[in-house]
Amino acid sequence: MGRKLHVLLGAVVALGLAAVASGAGTPGVTSTEVLIGGTTPLSGPASAYQSVAKGAAAYFKYVNAKGGVNKRKIKYLYKDDAYDPAKTSEKTRELVQQDKVFAIFNSLGTEQNQATRAYLNAIKVPQLFVASGATTWGKDYKTYPWTIGYQPNYQAEGTIYGRYVAKTSPKARIGVLYQNDDYGKDLVKGLSNGLGSKAKLVVSKQNYDVTDADVQSQIARLKAARVNTLMLFATPKFAIQSYVYAHKLGWKPTVYVNAVSSAANIMGLSTVGTSKKQTNGSLSIVFLKDPTDTHWAKDPGVKLYRSIMKRYKGGNPNDVYAVYGMSAAHTFVEALKKAGKNPTRASIMKAANSLNIKNDPFLLPGMTVKTGPGDHFPLDQAKLERYVNGHWVVFGGLFRVR
Repeated sequence: MGRKLHVLLGAVVALGLAAVASGAGTPGVTSTEVLIGGTTPLSGPASAYQSVAKGAAAYFKYVNAKGGVNKRKIKYLYKDDAYDPAKTSEKTRELVQQDKVFAIFNSLGTEQNQATRAYLNAIKVPQLFVASGATTWGKDYKTYPWTIGYQPNYQAEGTIYGRYVAKTSPKARIGVLYQNDDYGKDLVKGLSNGLGSKAKLVVSKQNYDVTDADVQSQIARLKAARVNTLMLFATPKFAIQSYVYAHKLGWKPTVYVNAVSSAANIMGLSTVGTSKKQTNGSLSIVFLKDPTDTHWAKDPGVKLYRSIMKRYKGGNPNDVYAVYGMSAAHTFVEALKKAGKNPTRASIMKAANSLNIKNDPFLLPGMTVKTGPGDHFPLDQAKLERYVNGHWVVFGGLFRVR
């Protein structure tokens, strides 16, 4: 009897060690797979952003074909939230409680991620590389240590525009169209910071709700205020409308279009029903390589991007949002490598907050994905670009956008 008990205990210990080795103690992690999930607007007013998730999915398939990370394949589930925070909460709970994901990755939208942040932090599920530039993702790290963003933050972006206008157009009459949430308000605050003593150059601010049908009346009011410099702090649907309605009014201000709506494919749509003259001279920031820019035609990173998109059916290869998704996926892969051979939720968060990635093939040369004890903003560099005759032209040096 004693011998049988000894054998039985030995077997239990062996099974326990095997479970630890396989990562079985961590939800979403097995000896062969890491399961992650997120939400994205496959439908609704921000459906143009669905290519962010599709680009990331294509990159994970590429990594899996090369053996995965520490012999584990990455399985990525993304669910449609229609850009509705209530649906984001519902789908995120499904991913955590039913699908048992290891982490939430790359969910898109400011209000959408805010709707799930408290829940995910309460149960200590990583909310990784949020697809939003809201300043809160880095600023409020101590309150929400299980959350981290990715792209340059909106306040910093607005500051850049403000400083550039103050320097180059000190007599401008500035008008702002912004989404009435923390995303839009962050950009407005940054613009005011950048303008500094010239903040009075802003003569009109008009907001819209994401559920609004259009922004026609807001554009009319901005024109009536004799605005000659227009800040479009809006998502693609409303940014495109703004160009179209301005054209119908015979109004052509200098436009600063925030990075979330400045992708070359969106700018192309903005000329439909208008003209190239309407978008000509627009300005934005840039931190990703644009696959439509002939400057990058022979670039190894863009060649890799196009080959992945083609082989793994990532969608439209000319969609810069897919490049963004691929870059975020590249960062997740590097963090997963750094999290150890048997990753845990705690180890992936530790890795995400101690990054120093200098080899991302999808970012502009010289850019680094870097985090540390006092820095929870992975990307804080960018350049300015100007839209000229149907394509973006980058100018100036690389600068930090903290």
